[in-house]
Order: sequence, then structure tokens, then C-alpha cells
Amino acid sequence: MEEPKSERGSLLSDLRGAAEGAERALERALGGDRPAPAVQEIGAVTAVGSGIALVSGLPGIGAEEMVQFSDGTLGMAFNLDPGELGVIMLGDSAAITSGDRVRRTGRVVDIPVGEELLGRVIDTTAQPLDGLGPIRDEERWPVEREAPPIIARSPVTEPLQTGLKAIDALIPIGRGQRELILGDRQTGKTTIALDTIINQADKDVICVYCSIGQQGADVAKFVAQLKEYGALEYSVVMIASGDGPAGLRFVAPFAATTIAEYFMEEGRDVLVVYDDLTLHARSYRELSLLLERPPGREAYPGDIFYLHSRLLERSAHLRPEYGGGSLTALPIIETQAQNISAYIPTNLISITDGQIYLSPQLFQRNHLPAIDVGKSVSRVGGKTQLPAYRGVTGSLRLSYSQFEELETFARFGTRLDEGTRATIERGRRVRKVLTQPEHQALAIPEQIAVLLAVTEGLLDHLDVEEIPRAEIRIVEAMGTELTGIWRKIEEGEELSGDEETAILDCVRDALAAHEEDDAE
Repeated sequence: MEEPKSERGSLLSDLRGAAEGAERALERALGGDRPAPAVQEIGAVTAVGSGIALVSGLPGIGAEEMVQFSDGTLGMAFNLDPGELGVIMLGDSAAITSGDRVRRTGRVVDIPVGEELLGRVIDTTAQPLDGLGPIRDEERWPVEREAPPIIARSPVTEPLQTGLKAIDALIPIGRGQRELILGDRQTGKTTIALDTIINQADKDVICVYCSIGQQGADVAKFVAQLKEYGALEYSVVMIASGDGPAGLRFVAPFAATTIAEYFMEEGRDVLVVYDDLTLHARSYRELSLLLERPPGREAYPGDIFYLHSRLLERSAHLRPEYGGGSLTALPIIETQAQNISAYIPTNLISITDGQIYLSPQLFQRNHLPAIDVGKSVSRVGGKTQLPAYRGVTGSLRLSYSQFEELETFARFGTRLDEGTRATIERGRRVRKVLTQPEHQALAIPEQIAVLLAVTEGLLDHLDVEEIPRAEIRIVEAMGTELTGIWRKIEEGEELSGDEETAILDCVRDALAAHEEDDAE
């Protein structure tokens, strides 16, 4: 029997009223916000390799934009070829298969920045590795940023003290400089970087250490030493392990530089260490070959020079109106069989403002740090060196280089005159003075007192093996008897002739006390 029209109209009216009531209740629950339709670009995986993926679709994607795979793994758009997209994986690709969906995220690769990162050990994506809880990401910056323009840069005028006599006296580093550390495997490159970080304890310098492809045991030892000397409090440690995706090793130094730039633009002085860029270049070569980019010399892609230059050009000393901070870079690379003319070493030597070369021969003779003064240079730091150094070390580098040349000839058994023998004996004492145990930094006045003693010949009568103990007495005397001169040196004032004489008298008294102790 057909239902009357009046009853059907009443039923429809009731349903319409119920729907309107539900809609009003939903609007109240949403606070007046009504969801709007969103458009997403979805692509599909066509092939997956070791650390890379090929994707079809996503016609509107931009360079270095992040994409997200169906399992949540992130990737970075790298090759924008017609009809196909080459993606660098920023996570484990084991669960991704051909046909999986990929969507655009609409943002480039970025990383959290801020004070929250100080004292933390993180990976390339800023995930904590120290078990101290999550890191708040109130502010995120892109990992790829433009270098400061010329107009924003200020000359490098302030020194960055390492606490190492051989560097501070002969190869000085300025705040805002890029100084390359290179040498064969196991010659003490990372130790120099570690001592430099430890020496910034009272210098108000933020330190960022970026480990790229290093062994886990070595990185754990490095972090433990930072904790032991209290240096982790003002440092950020970023680790891109060797057994992780190559994409994370590729992004790591750029991400570490972004973290450092945050503090630089806040007006702080920052030191960033890349350990090491040889493994970074190999990661980039691996990804480029997998993405079928044309190989060049030693199978590296043609833009390998640009890769490192755009990274290191971000180091600068900013003008006061742009914040006044500085970013000093200590990139580390490993040479093979002392070949500093290889492809990557020559690239980085030409990009940086100087290099510190570590010699395996000096390392084997236990002359540590094993710095080859003849092959090391600082193209900027001499202008930043404190005036008190200049009067002491002006002729030290030249005389030491002459000694090394004479020592080579002396090995052939040539008969030497008295002057040559005296030069060689003085040089041996200079080399002994320039040796320094690890993690035992010296303050600037202590370095100047010791170097002044050796250049003036006050250590010539001592046996070479006695010099370390004599040096301890000199350092103690300088800290207790010449506090006024100590403060003047640290404030950057030039020493007068009378003050140099006072230091020499203090050194003579310390050496006399040392000889009396030995006689007893």
C-alpha cells in the first residue's frame, strides 16, 4: 500500500533537520573551521637501488624538495629528468618496492636549529642519539642556504686559538677562516680538531663537529673525550655513520653548517669541523653513479668542486650590521701515500684559505702533532695573530725550514762547520718545543714564553730530552711571576723591549731552578 505524501514529506523534513543539526554540532566541535579540499601530487616508484629510487609522476616538483614514500621514508629530489625523477633516499629503502606511492611534501630538506641542540649528539635528521629525549623543533632552516654575499662579510681580524704551539705560532687561524687539515690515515687529524674544540672552553665559541662515515668506535671515543673535558656543553655533534644511507652522509655537512649558521647570525663565533670530506666526496660519487650522472676524473661527477665550494663559502666573518658573528671551518681530508696532488686534495686546497699538513714520517718519530711546517700555510691567519707573537715567531718559520733542509744534508755524513752544526742543534730544540701532548693546550702567554726561550738560545745548553721538563718550569714561572705581562698579552697589546727582557729573565730563573733540581 503506497505511503501518503504528507507522511513522506514529514519524514524528509525530519531527516533534513537532523542533518542540519549534525552539521551545526560538527561546526561547533571544529571551532568554525571547515576543512577545504587539498590537492596532492602522487607519483609511483619505478625502480629502487642502493640509496636511490626512480619515480614517475610529480610533474611540479622542485630541486631538493622532499618526497615521502608510502612507508613514511623521506627522500630528496635530485635528478629532474623528463618523465623520470631521481630521488636520494634519506632513510632505509629496504621496505620500498616498485609501484609504491610517493607524494610531494612541498618543502625542501631542513633541520631544527637553536639552543636546544647544544650538548646533544644527533644524526643528520636531528634525531637524538644520546638517549636524552627528543629535541624541540621550534625553528627549522633549510640545509642548503646561500653563502653570505661579499657586502655582508668583514675582514678576518680575530684569532681562533687552538692551544697548539705549532699552529698558533706558525700557522695561525682566524675566526671566519677555512683551514684544511690533511694527511694520511692515522696521523692525528681528528686529534687536532678535538684539541681545538677543547681549547674553546673559555673563549665563547660554539663548536659543531660533523662525523661523516667514521667508525662507530672512533666517534664514541671522540664524544667521550668531549664529555671528559667539559667541551660537549658548548658543542653539537652530528653523526652520519658509514653503515647508513649514502644520502644522509651527503646531506650531513650541509645540515651541520646550517646549525652553525644559526648561531653565527645570532652574533656568536662558531667553529665547524667536517670529518672528513674525502668520505663525503665518495658518498656523492656513489649516488651520482647510481643515478647515471656522467662521471669525470676518478669517476667523480663534474660538479664535485662546486659541491665543496658552495659548502665552504658559507664560512665567513659577518659585518656588525649583519650580526657580527663568524663561522670558522676546519675541513679534514685523508690523503693516500702522502699524495696531496690528488683530485680531492687539490680541489680543497684551492678552495680553502690554507692547509695544515700532517706528515707520517714525523708521526712515526713521535713528533706530535706531526705538522709539516714546510707544507703547511695560513693565507689569512697571519693578519689575525696577536702582536706579541710577531716579535717572537717572525724568523722562527724561516729558521726552522732551513734547519730541516740542513738536517737532510747532514744525514749523508757531510763534514759540517760550526755555524751549520749550531743551526741544526737549535733546530732540534725548536722541533722538540713544537711537540705537544694531546689535550694539553697552552695559553698564549705560556706559548710566547717558551718560544722566546728557544729562539733566544736559552735552551741550547740543555739536552733535547730535558726540554719538556724545562718547559713545565717555564710555564709555571710565567703564570705566577708575570701576571701583568700575561694580561697584556691576552688583551692583544704589543710587548715592549723591557717586557721581553722581563720574560727572558723569568725564563733564566726557571731554567736555573730546573738545573738545581736535577743536580740534587
